[in-house]
Amino acid sequence: VQLQASGGGLVQAGGSLTLSCTASGSTFSRYSMGWFRQSPGKEREFVAGISWSGSRTDYEDSVKGRFTISRDNAKNTVYLQMTSLKPEDTAVYYCAQSRNQYSGYSRVTNFGSWGQGTQVTVSS
Repeated sequence: VQLQASGGGLVQAGGSLTLSCTASGSTFSRYSMGWFRQSPGKEREFVAGISWSGSRTDYEDSVKGRFTISRDNAKNTVYLQMTSLKPEDTAVYYCAQSRNQYSGYSRVTNFGSWGQGTQVTVSS
């Protein structure tokens, strides 16, 4: 699968951005999807995950109430709506697809395919 992420950019603290990630192939609806981020000198961390149907989601504690993950299976696309952005949200954001069909969406080990990343920079 190929994952193409977009929507990153420069935004002031308190602002909003929406990231998109479109997947190739015809089996998108069978796979859980997730968003991760990595900032310089830090390990890649889980941000949000969503089940294959979109009925269940999970979030890293620091983004709960500010970020929303969603998906449109008809468009093979997963979204990450980010609001009330903070400078500490600055990172390269990656979308990911689960290794297996109908599998979990909350752990980095659930995911096996990664997009190229999109930079999000939040200025103070």
